[in-house]
Amino acid sequence: MNRQAEFKARLRSDVLVGDGAIATLFYQQGYTAGSSTELLCLSNPEWVRQVHQAYLEAGARVIETNSYAANREALSRYGLESKTSEINRAAVKIAREALEQSEKDAFVIGSIGSITAGRVLSKPLDQYRDVFEEQAAALLDEGVDGIMLETFYDVEELLLALDVIRPLTQVSGTPILTQLALLEVGRTRDGYDLSNAFLQLQKAGADVVGLNCRLGPIEILRSLEKTVVPDGLSLSAYPNAGRPALVDGEYAFKSNAQYFGETAVKLLQQGVGLIGGCCGTTPEHIRAIAKAVAGRQRVNRQNPTPEVHVTVLEKEPNLTPPNEPTVVDLVKQRHTVIVEYDTPRDLDIEKFIQGSIALRKAGADAITMADNSLATARMSNMALGAIIKRELGIEPLVHVACRDRNLIGQQSHLMGLHALGMNQILVITGDPARVGDLPGASSVFDVSSFELIRMVKQLNEGIAFSGRRMKNKAQFVVGAAFNPHVRHLDKAVERLERKVEAGADFIMTQPVYDVETLVAIHDATRHIPVPIFIGIMPLTGPRNAEFLHNEVPGIKIAQSTLDRIKRFDGARARAEGVQISKELVAEAVKYFKGIYLITPFHFYEMTVELTQYVHQLTQVSRNVVGE
Repeated sequence: MNRQAEFKARLRSDVLVGDGAIATLFYQQGYTAGSSTELLCLSNPEWVRQVHQAYLEAGARVIETNSYAANREALSRYGLESKTSEINRAAVKIAREALEQSEKDAFVIGSIGSITAGRVLSKPLDQYRDVFEEQAAALLDEGVDGIMLETFYDVEELLLALDVIRPLTQVSGTPILTQLALLEVGRTRDGYDLSNAFLQLQKAGADVVGLNCRLGPIEILRSLEKTVVPDGLSLSAYPNAGRPALVDGEYAFKSNAQYFGETAVKLLQQGVGLIGGCCGTTPEHIRAIAKAVAGRQRVNRQNPTPEVHVTVLEKEPNLTPPNEPTVVDLVKQRHTVIVEYDTPRDLDIEKFIQGSIALRKAGADAITMADNSLATARMSNMALGAIIKRELGIEPLVHVACRDRNLIGQQSHLMGLHALGMNQILVITGDPARVGDLPGASSVFDVSSFELIRMVKQLNEGIAFSGRRMKNKAQFVVGAAFNPHVRHLDKAVERLERKVEAGADFIMTQPVYDVETLVAIHDATRHIPVPIFIGIMPLTGPRNAEFLHNEVPGIKIAQSTLDRIKRFDGARARAEGVQISKELVAEAVKYFKGIYLITPFHFYEMTVELTQYVHQLTQVSRNVVGE
């Protein structure tokens, strides 16, 4: 049996451990050259070989060549298109040498990445056929054991690559592994649900289907749980090390190796037979996977039953718009509640309206709406803010991100908010566009959050961003964000002081999950002269808790809370999440007059109950000011 046939057989029967990230590992190790990391196969082959060896020593038994973006289209950006074949052949040779030196029983597969990478096409997709063929031919000629087509955002591009490469593998029988990168759980960028995508890939001749990149372990797990995998297909998963965050000007990943190993077992239970890591993962992550799955047998895939859809209730009649003071006015008199409720990701606003009405009736003093949080496109918070203000009498507090608009767009946007009478805003930096559902989009960042706060206050003086005098003055009340989940709280407070100096009128914090952190924030910020709204977001279940704790930058959850929520699931878990939050609210109102409740996954019933609870606890103080 040749190597390709053996690898294909093992993919069908064994649990195999793949390797982890290559490019991001190079950057973590100090690579700074403004060129293709694939060029290292020629300029520094020993470095590439050491990375392969590190993964083999960690337990990987399937290693990928350093050839992900070694295609003519990508290499042409650096003037390297003439070296396409040479780089791919060198990538295979280096991986083979690493394997021989390690004396491990492992396989070498040729990595081929998406050409479009989720960007808007500049030419017809079919024109990339020769690009895929050139790269695949070089890898196959050098004798790889398999081909890995990975990080494809669009099924159509992946089907094209399969159509080009499948004929090249017929003689050798080389297996082709295919991995999609999802921008949201369960659906590709070009609109395929994952079940249909896998079915199309099977028909096109894929030996393995799976997911990699973009999502961390929990979100990949959630995607696979909802997916029907066709019989006869092997399944793979190469998650990112959680979500990336911008730390000191560089992208960093949060997920730790132990957590990665624990979730690998859960992926194995979904029938995944090949488990590795993508962006942000290291040999430590792979070592944890290898240790966690050691001795385990392949699990037969159990496909899910169809989901049950819930009918949306009819909208209640409009409420009479009240003449509300700002949250800063209110919090000076009594405990005040801001509730965050995300706008929808589609064109149906029915549930959003229902939730807004329920929150208003529960006593929310303002509903705050993110500005495309996590860089994911949502309905305009300006539009929905105007609707709930004029039609429902609910005070909106909209987020304004630095990410999406240049200075022209920012001033225009703020002028529009002013015209609509929406004067309460929260200025934030915004998550980088590359982490969202349109990774080809540009992150603008013409200004920082500090600068934008100053410029909004400049509008309040009747001066445009350009310095031009305007006929009227705006009346914006400007909030700023505060992340207390950092190694050095004093440094975060210094940053907060700068925001207040820039003109911030109030502060809203990231969600807090324990009393110790709550008290630490109070003690560290007691000198801050503006109101602080402490963030509290109820947990919806154990997986939500694990995801927030391990994969989302800026959030940490006490082990005791994680252990507590793990005892429940479904509605009982959400009820426990509300109870945990109530206990935290009971302490929070002792230290803060501003409470900022964050609605998880549109479960507005949870924040309705918490809003009512805040007012129950603080009814005495509300009566004192004549409410």
